[in-house]
Amino acid sequence: MLMKYPKGAKPGGQNAAGIRRRKDKEVRYGSRGMTLEKDLDFANSFYLEHGRAVIHKKPTPVQIVNVDYPSRNKAKISEAYFKVPSTSDYNGLYKGKYIDFEAKETRNETRFPFINIHEHQVQHMHQCYMHGGIVFIIIKFSLYDETYLLPFEKFLPYWERFLNDGRKSIRYTDIKEDSLSLKTGINPRIDYLAAVDEFYFENGE
Repeated sequence: MLMKYPKGAKPGGQNAAGIRRRKDKEVRYGSRGMTLEKDLDFANSFYLEHGRAVIHKKPTPVQIVNVDYPSRNKAKISEAYFKVPSTSDYNGLYKGKYIDFEAKETRNETRFPFINIHEHQVQHMHQCYMHGGIVFIIIKFSLYDETYLLPFEKFLPYWERFLNDGRKSIRYTDIKEDSLSLKTGINPRIDYLAAVDEFYFENGE
């Protein structure tokens, strides 16, 4: 099946903000986010099974263009487009609060680039935050095997600086300072709700 990407999403091109992707060996985009995504999917299944939360990953939107009918009772999609997601990766309910977050993984050693976050996704997260939702970004530095939960209110100043022609990334050291480190365990491997409890509920929010 032929899959096509929207403008700004194809590797080697430009993203929605007009920033050209770097072709260096620091970051690999082909399998970015897959390990983190699997860990989060397992965690969400664990939370649901044990009655802790109801959180799901939103499916990637696809626009079907052509459909072939090899027989009268069968249909085969022959061409489709990956559409740019209009919202963030995950959402759900936890302790009576709406929860909404993005999950990103990078092989960069010194920074987290903004090239993988679309402006309309940040706008969506900002709207959720302004309405009292729990909003954050989970970032994994693959080379260090370190994962962090960056609250949206900590992320927002970096994004605003980026929009004002500032730094096009967040330094690794800044993420370590402004985020909560997610420890790895067994069941689930990434218990990110423990960090949510620490930041949002133990602080009286």
